[in-house]
Amino acid sequence: MKSILFLADGMADEPLEKLNGKTPLEYANTPAMDSIARMGASGLFRTLPDGLPTSSDVANMSVMGYLPEENYPGRGPIEAVSQKIELKDDDVAWRCNIITVSDSGEILDYSAGHIDNEVSSQIIADLQKEFGSDKVTFYPGVSYRNLLVLHGKEFSKNIDYAKPDSSHGLNEKDIQLKALSKDAEYTVEFLLDLYEKARVFLENHPLNKGKASPANRIWPWSPGYKPSFPAFEEKYGRKGAVISAVDVIKGIGICSNMDVIEVEGATGFIDTNYENKADAAVEALKDHDFVYLHVEGIDEVSHLGDLDLKIKAIEDFDSRLVARVMKKLEGQDVRFVILPDHPVPILKRLHTTEPVPFAMCGPGIEADTVQTYCEKNAPAGRLGLLKKDELMYLLFKD
Repeated sequence: MKSILFLADGMADEPLEKLNGKTPLEYANTPAMDSIARMGASGLFRTLPDGLPTSSDVANMSVMGYLPEENYPGRGPIEAVSQKIELKDDDVAWRCNIITVSDSGEILDYSAGHIDNEVSSQIIADLQKEFGSDKVTFYPGVSYRNLLVLHGKEFSKNIDYAKPDSSHGLNEKDIQLKALSKDAEYTVEFLLDLYEKARVFLENHPLNKGKASPANRIWPWSPGYKPSFPAFEEKYGRKGAVISAVDVIKGIGICSNMDVIEVEGATGFIDTNYENKADAAVEALKDHDFVYLHVEGIDEVSHLGDLDLKIKAIEDFDSRLVARVMKKLEGQDVRFVILPDHPVPILKRLHTTEPVPFAMCGPGIEADTVQTYCEKNAPAGRLGLLKKDELMYLLFKD
């Protein structure tokens, strides 16, 4: 049995007065996702275990059944794997956002205005030229999503950090890195010194002149060592493929020995090429048993707090991706499942830990009474509340 999982990053939300008590998903026109609920069964899935970061790496590991409570290595090393960075055993890899901070120290934008790739890459190259050494290396990623790797046994990952996309309105000095053990104190001292030097450098960088959201800070977070996951095919007996624009999802795929399929025009924002991603998924299903089809843009506009863009992004996801895939595979024995990895309530602009709605249809999936896919209806589905690797094993059940 072949299957495709549609992952709408950050789609779940809360009822809004502006939408007459509906969530953005409930309000949006989503006939394709509704058809999955109508033809199949619905339920809830807990993606963010207690005691772990409320981040997309944790949530997507959960969706894939990789039990982050046992296997979570940190965001930095997952993205380093995606970028084919060879981590030594004592390297500590950090995700390193480029962000915007006000003159008074208030965090204004976790993405520096969704900084252009070309500009971001140049800034990271300049940071590497200015501060790179045998102890620290900067690596460019996609837009604001970059990496910093510390080299040497003197560095530790045992550090408390703040997620930049959950820190809007907070003062940078109130959420600085903090050592969780004595052996991590030097790492904090080293990074805070680098942070201050980079601040001076970036505030004077010519590419930041006149920008409404200048890239005037680096923000290292979610450190870890070289990761190792069980292979997806060994765990589930299925050959899997991943389609995504962002390194964190590609990295999870590579760590689990899934094939990562690059798609022209995939951006990690709402201008992504939905049609190319849909067609790539259909093509991948010819020689794979399972395709993990991830779209990032809904999460991004949720963090921006833009309700109109969130509704549009949900509708584009439905009409340009989900509907296109299902139409091309009509009449074939394929199971479909739809869910977000976590909620991002538009009014809060950060990840929350509530279970997410999911719906699944296809051969062998008995329909329940749920007719439309949304947060309100999914709990009435017959599949109940799932956790850990229960969703994947349900999807692959013969």
